[in-house]
Amino acid sequence: MKHFTVSGAVAASPVRGPQTMREIDEDGMTEQGFKRFRRRRAPAAATPSSAGADAGRPLAAPVSVGSAQLPATLPEPWERIARVPFDGAAQERSRLPLVSRFRTAPAAKSFDLLRTRLLHTLKARGWKRVAVTAPASGCGTTFSAVNLALSLARVPGSRTVLMDMNFRRPGVAQAMGLQAPGDMSGLLSGAVRMEDHLLRPLPSLAVGLNVMAGQDAAEILHGRSCAEAVDDLMLRSGADTALFDLPPVLEHDDTAAFLPQVDGVLLISDGTSTTAAQLAACEKMLAGHTQLLGVVLNRARTSDSPLN
Repeated sequence: MKHFTVSGAVAASPVRGPQTMREIDEDGMTEQGFKRFRRRRAPAAATPSSAGADAGRPLAAPVSVGSAQLPATLPEPWERIARVPFDGAAQERSRLPLVSRFRTAPAAKSFDLLRTRLLHTLKARGWKRVAVTAPASGCGTTFSAVNLALSLARVPGSRTVLMDMNFRRPGVAQAMGLQAPGDMSGLLSGAVRMEDHLLRPLPSLAVGLNVMAGQDAAEILHGRSCAEAVDDLMLRSGADTALFDLPPVLEHDDTAAFLPQVDGVLLISDGTSTTAAQLAACEKMLAGHTQLLGVVLNRARTSDSPLN
């Protein structure tokens, strides 16, 4: 009689009645019984029915982290700002002479010189935010802000933002021959995103236009949401220089309310009407709040450079 060694705990296998007992003699398990015992312990093979049920299921392919495709990245916020035409037709609609059209005019050369001086000052001090204002209405604040922004935008690899913060008499849209997409208060309150309000007439220039003329301008500029919106604008746009066109210093408190948000002030004076007393009053009001970057003489009576 042959003897077979069985690995595993045989005692743990259930006894299956007389048939199992017949497969065991007095000397041990028979060869036929051992084979049947092996078949009972083997894992059940897949039946034809179960194979048919799984035949239609898609097999999960192994996922490789290195080959996994990541979602497409969105363009940065500056690239998501809408581009608008700023060709000859748009500039023909402008009510102001723009240096981008009259590059050889003395005024264009003066703004290029102002740009260079301003950039040197800002870079030396690590500043970016400049308020453009005047002692009184009619000194040419918007004219100066728009043309200075156009001159800054010609600097290779730079980004310039021009914001119309004059809620009393907004004029940047008309000065550039553009149509404002909405009210500036929506951006300053945080209700409208930067890329949904600003427009890009040039690849390196973004403008925030205003259409509302209201009496609560100072309250808007005083608000915490205004400061947060300006900080977000500077951070997400990556602007090198931001110009803020503001109302006259001596006529309203709007500019005084906005001074904490800027690094310096560029004061525009009218050579035909601005007085020394007005300039002194502006300097006194700005002292202790921000830095006076310079005084620009507009409508100069001589052919000298209008920059002081």
